[in-house]
Amino acid sequence: MSLEARLDALAALSLGELRDQWRSSMGSEPPRVSADLLRRLLGYALQEKTMGGLSPSHGQALRRLAAGKESVPLKSGMHLMRQWNGRSISVTVVEDGYVWDERCYRSLSAIARAVTGTSWSGPRFFGLHDHG
Repeated sequence: MSLEARLDALAALSLGELRDQWRSSMGSEPPRVSADLLRRLLGYALQEKTMGGLSPSHGQALRRLAAGKESVPLKSGMHLMRQWNGRSISVTVVEDGYVWDERCYRSLSAIARAVTGTSWSGPRFFGLHDHG
């Protein structure tokens, strides 16, 4: 069965069936998460087994980012996402600033202020810096 067919088959499984699939595929008890998240985790595991996982260097880079030891370099065309009070805030990085809500801003802090009505560090608001 192709990877695509195996991924499609996950969509039809109930939570109980997904948990059984986890036990047989992973050899451990499944995490106590929603059916949707368990489906995504199983899908990732299937893809990783079929296509290979992250390279060691990418894994190290992700661990450094998660630990707040490295910042994300922003490049034109990137999208930043943030949930705020039930709203999805999507910002596009452009050559001379940032675009949010069809308006161009010079800084992320200006966008964070427009969204929240209070003074925020834009990079912190969008999770680009450690919160420590």
